[in-house]
Amino acid sequence: MIYLDTIWNALGGNPQALNRIAMTGEGALSSVFPVTDLAAATIGAAGLAAAELAGANQTVRVDRRLASLWFGMTVRPQGWQLPPAWDAVAGDYKTQDGWIRLHTNAPHHRTAALAVLGTANDRDQVAKAVANWNKVDLESAIVATNGCAAAMRSLDDWRAHPQGRAVAAEPLLHLATGSSAPDDRPISRTRPLQGIKVLDLTRVLAGPVATRFLAGLGAEVLRIDPPDWNEESLEPEVTLGKRTARLDLRTPSGRATLDHLLSGADILVHGYRANALSRLGLDAAARQAIRPGLIDVSLDAYGWTGPWPERRGFDSLVQMSSGIANEGMRVLGKDKPHPLPVQALDHAAGYILAAAALIGLKRRRESARGSIARTSLARVAALLTEHRQPPETAALAPETEADLGPETEATAWGAALRIAAPVSIEDAPLSWRGRPPGPLGASSPMWDDRR
Repeated sequence: MIYLDTIWNALGGNPQALNRIAMTGEGALSSVFPVTDLAAATIGAAGLAAAELAGANQTVRVDRRLASLWFGMTVRPQGWQLPPAWDAVAGDYKTQDGWIRLHTNAPHHRTAALAVLGTANDRDQVAKAVANWNKVDLESAIVATNGCAAAMRSLDDWRAHPQGRAVAAEPLLHLATGSSAPDDRPISRTRPLQGIKVLDLTRVLAGPVATRFLAGLGAEVLRIDPPDWNEESLEPEVTLGKRTARLDLRTPSGRATLDHLLSGADILVHGYRANALSRLGLDAAARQAIRPGLIDVSLDAYGWTGPWPERRGFDSLVQMSSGIANEGMRVLGKDKPHPLPVQALDHAAGYILAAAALIGLKRRRESARGSIARTSLARVAALLTEHRQPPETAALAPETEADLGPETEATAWGAALRIAAPVSIEDAPLSWRGRPPGPLGASSPMWDDRR
């Protein structure tokens, strides 16, 4: 199966377990790259890792169609609407020598880009200003002011770029052994993560996908955000099954609370740029010391080596940098960047992180040691672009009511339905019942010991 063997091998999974995966469903997302194959493989790897933890050789079934839909938005509001996914300025712009993408959803990123361009918050003014720039010069200027931008490069340009070469040399997953701690708690076949605490320090979008999957297996997930962070368009999607709280980690009290939460966590998922936690005095060794046996999984945008490990990035930017958007434009004869139909790098990375956490729990039970695992959006992009999708591939049929799950969610914004779960683990179906999605910061930063 395309991608699955590579992902499972990167996780260090038992090769024989692959015999217990069954793929169903027809059609594929429209792209020059096999996005549906990546969706089915990463979701399948996470499901298989859950089955391995639960034991008893459980069968894992992945519906390729539903996996494709879960790589997009899965929530279907009933009588209300989601906010727009992008702010008015975000998007692709023509430069003197090509294209650049500006990511301006966060206010401070928008301020940085507008300051470099010297314009008001107006798309037409931004377009006129961008047209006077060389794409790489503008990318560098915005990044230097703590903004987010990516010049469009071809696949060959990226492979020749120092960061592209560095990412290509990295493993799909960096794996290391953590500190010692016995773990002899019983594992439920039906809710294998019952009693497991997951500290979620992630935002848009891969990390929240990972922790949503873990919540679906019964984990208590506590997401922590800064006081001023919001992502209104995604909250109904990514807070499913979780409690959310706010902390200012720059204050002594916020940092002390984080240490306390970490000391009680089984799994830490974080998406800060490389060395960001180290600057807070929380490098990998410190985290393992605070919580012996910690399962520590993380990601960044552009990889952990090379000249860009500290660069801010998002899925849409990495698609521009790594040649994906250019290749879609070139092959399909488009007149502007043509990215993937979904944010596949984010979603794929999220399920890989979830699988790494589950494999880490299994190994902790076997060896009484924690683990450290990390990947990047750019490395997932390198995995995706190893293959092409034949043009004659059958397209995914339009969504119907049959794709929806049976339960209505009482979200904080109103009733909603959701696409049915894309993976079925024989004795452990995914379920988020009792924890509908809600706004960020709705809970206190403490573990719910009643669960």
